[in-house]
Amino acid sequence: MIRIGIDLGGTKIEGIALDKDGRELLRLRVATPVGDYQATLASVAALVHDIERQTGQRGTVGVGTPGAISRATGRIKNSNSVCLIGKPLGEDIGAMLNRPVRLANDANCFALSEAVDGAAAGAAVVFGVIIGTGTGGGIVVHGRVLEGPNGIAGEWGHNPLPWPRDDERPGPVCYCGKSGCIETFLSGLGLARDHAQAAGQTLTAVEIVQHAEQGDSACSATLGRYEDRLARALAGVINILDPDVIVLGGGLSNIARLYHNVPRLWGSYVFSDRVDTRLLPAKYGDASGVRGAAWLWDGFGKKN
Repeated sequence: MIRIGIDLGGTKIEGIALDKDGRELLRLRVATPVGDYQATLASVAALVHDIERQTGQRGTVGVGTPGAISRATGRIKNSNSVCLIGKPLGEDIGAMLNRPVRLANDANCFALSEAVDGAAAGAAVVFGVIIGTGTGGGIVVHGRVLEGPNGIAGEWGHNPLPWPRDDERPGPVCYCGKSGCIETFLSGLGLARDHAQAAGQTLTAVEIVQHAEQGDSACSATLGRYEDRLARALAGVINILDPDVIVLGGGLSNIARLYHNVPRLWGSYVFSDRVDTRLLPAKYGDASGVRGAAWLWDGFGKKN
């Protein structure tokens, strides 16, 4: 039997088939029917059926989704795909496929993928971070996703930025209703906003990185502020969780200088005489989420 993973994104739905050793057999992608819950269910079911038809094998199904499962209702909460909020997504997909389905937050799936056979393979405690449109996080301990009694373990992006400087208070307003959340500083939009305020230039995060690589001092200074904020935010995680490895994913994880500069900076914020936590880029990049969804049925991440 194969393992099928589904990554339910805001603009695309991706499906993957893995064999028992984690080798990719097939990957398919379709557009997400934005704002249409029933059409989204139908698209997921059709993708699973297509994968099984093309591989000639039936599979277990795991789904990575934005948001979390409410322990109070069993339904989706905190999702930026608002048509999913309040819906019994796992039950509905399972009914359409006539089999049980395992559901997890997309950041948890990312962390699981990298912990099972990715950049952090073999590490006991892994914190997976997605820095892009938002700032998601997931925790894997001994090959198993840690969700917590509230289903929000790893949601570091909606904590306040640690050790804020005077010019960082009270911080930008976040969609969650608070101000100064880590996400408002470390998302791609947060990086662009900071540069616009400091340099008076309207550039995207990608353009800021490109200009910095070409010697633009203002853009380099913006990345320097970003690195210090990322170091502070991850130091807070290290002080609580003390992970063996932190893996970065998402668009901003492609900034190569982060992997040298952030560990150099976080030592002054971590409550230890030495920091052995490793900061690594994701092995599977954009495919980590869908791979992690496929691993959800394998003992929540442990290979047979």
